[in-house]
Amino acid sequence: MERSMESLMILRRLACALALATVLLPAVLAGARAQDRVLRVSLNTEIQVLDPIVTTINATRVFAYLVYDMLFAIDADGNYQPQMIERYEVSEDRLTYTFRLREGLEWSDGQPVTAEDCIASIRRWAQREALGVQIMRQAEGLRVIDARTFELKLREPYAYVIEALGKPGNVIPVMMPARLANLPANAAVPEVVGSGPFLFDRAGWRPGERAVFLRNPRYRPRAEPASGLAGGKVVRFDRVEAISMPDQSTRVAALQTGEVDFLEIIASDFITPMRRNRNIVIGEPRGAGQIMSIVNLNHAQPPFNNVLIRRAAQLAINQAEVMAALGLPPGLSMERCEALYMCDTPGQSDAGTEIFRGAGPERARALLRQAGYNGEPVVLLHSESSALLNATSLVIADQLRRAGFTVDVRTSDYATVAQRRLSREPVERGGWGAVPIVWNGIDLVNPLANPGVAYNCAPHYPGWYCDPRQTELLRNLALARTPEQRRGLADQLQAAFHDNVNYLLGGQFSAPAAWRADLVGVVPFPIPVFWNMSRR
Repeated sequence: MERSMESLMILRRLACALALATVLLPAVLAGARAQDRVLRVSLNTEIQVLDPIVTTINATRVFAYLVYDMLFAIDADGNYQPQMIERYEVSEDRLTYTFRLREGLEWSDGQPVTAEDCIASIRRWAQREALGVQIMRQAEGLRVIDARTFELKLREPYAYVIEALGKPGNVIPVMMPARLANLPANAAVPEVVGSGPFLFDRAGWRPGERAVFLRNPRYRPRAEPASGLAGGKVVRFDRVEAISMPDQSTRVAALQTGEVDFLEIIASDFITPMRRNRNIVIGEPRGAGQIMSIVNLNHAQPPFNNVLIRRAAQLAINQAEVMAALGLPPGLSMERCEALYMCDTPGQSDAGTEIFRGAGPERARALLRQAGYNGEPVVLLHSESSALLNATSLVIADQLRRAGFTVDVRTSDYATVAQRRLSREPVERGGWGAVPIVWNGIDLVNPLANPGVAYNCAPHYPGWYCDPRQTELLRNLALARTPEQRRGLADQLQAAFHDNVNYLLGGQFSAPAAWRADLVGVVPFPIPVFWNMSRR
């Protein structure tokens, strides 16, 4: 009897469990399906600034490509394709560009995108970007023809109009409503209103925790396949969450467990073990998809206001040692690259590189003696909190010391370094002498947009290099008519860059992304984008 009662109780509990499972299973499956429609990512730095016109921070660039759109965009092969533009025409004399917007484009507030909006956006961008400044110097005017058509008229031909309107980095020419674009360009706009594939969920934004993006139901993708930043930006996730994770090991652990799906950059220490994990894919950037290590020199203050002392620093840098400090696996860095426009790209050039023959501490010390260097301190700003800059900065400081420089390393977090780098004051009043930084290769391939030369004599760009030769070369390049002329002038610019020592090149390397293997359709590009991809 007791055994019968026990069996009966077990059967009753089993029946209840089955009944409960019948009730809960649809909810569980629905929850799983909802989770499948959420993409969780971790960017290299946190999203803080929401206006890509007022900053060049990479996290803001990622933000911009989610919520805004551009007239033109660069594809995976480095070609510039229409994006918001349906068609455009260039007059035979190359002075008049007529642009026609795609039909049905809308802002995220439901208003139509107009030619007036685009003109206002171009003017705002041109106040902050070197290429935009150059175009507006040549421009006779911008005018609206009708609601979807506008015209740019130049006084003389400019070689890079389309490339400028589609440039992928630094200050990005995003389009926004005229009511926002007409606000001062030196302050962030108060609203995020774009026409891109995602909407920014400002109410759900938790600085230091997460930023949330929702699929934009008003966005109309182009018909072409996605390629780089161009083509059809088809969104297959309902929601993207950019989760703040400052610690590198925490990020990798979250990727392994599936708490996040995508890392913008995986720290070098984890690349080899993660390659053995069948659930993880490591990106393989090459050429313009890689990064260049740079030393920003302060031309406005001693000792680097002396070109001979700058050349001594140039000869002191051993790129192989700098790259070794990153601890990357074989194949992800180059021992030597002296090309301003990146190696393994169509623009790679040897122009001006003869200056590096016989480079080393001995030649550097000889130049310092010739320059009359008296041991003036070089204040080197060291970003200890940066995975890419921490080790390389210390190696660069050591190389300068071996060459005879008196180096005063000032260690702090990256935000402090970035702020101090803006100062033109002498070192005793908070100035600086050298700052190791990095540049994305995609920003270097166009000579007129390359920060190594494009900001020549610009009063607002840290380093304040100024070479009259480069001013003339930039002007001539902007007016060049043939590819051969452009290539010749680009080579001359690189030679002048090395001769004047605008910056020091520390070496070319990869900082690959990593993602869960069940993600498909990941667009291989230096800037992470979250359209086109889905979960297997």
